[in-house]
Amino acid sequence: METVGLTRLYVLFVVEVQRRCVHLMGITAYPSGAWVAQQARNLLMDLPQRGHRLRYLLRDRDAKFTAAFDAVFAAAGIEVVKIAPRAPRANAYAQRWVPTVRSGCLEWTLVGNERRLYRVRTEYLRHYNTVRPHRSLDLQPPCPAVRLTLVQPGTLESSVQRVDLLGGLIHEYRRAA
Repeated sequence: METVGLTRLYVLFVVEVQRRCVHLMGITAYPSGAWVAQQARNLLMDLPQRGHRLRYLLRDRDAKFTAAFDAVFAAAGIEVVKIAPRAPRANAYAQRWVPTVRSGCLEWTLVGNERRLYRVRTEYLRHYNTVRPHRSLDLQPPCPAVRLTLVQPGTLESSVQRVDLLGGLIHEYRRAA
């Protein structure tokens, strides 16, 4: 991701294939093997609280994914599988999410620094994971926050409230209280 000041920021994320849930691991201008390994530790500390259990981690062969990164997941009982060199289709879910977040959010937002990008990505991920319907999940969100109910037209309770996110870039609709 390029910022307004032409600084390049790198985003590390994980996609759960079965549920299509995306986890933001970290954002930095200077990724290193030690930073990536620490982000893996942070992710594994957070996942048990949410009730997740991962069995495999598919990753590419970037030099930033060191043996320490693999050891973090191996210690948690997660098998690390490296995709074949120059095979982007082997990592199709992650490859598909990048243009989704770009077209849905980042192309319409000016990002000046790391903190702003983190805030924008976090808000977009909350929308993506808890509200946005996914075709592969029968138009359900990956991690629904509340049970969605159908609003019947013509009733008093049918007033719907629009909530704007990211300065009006994304709209969510909720039943008005």
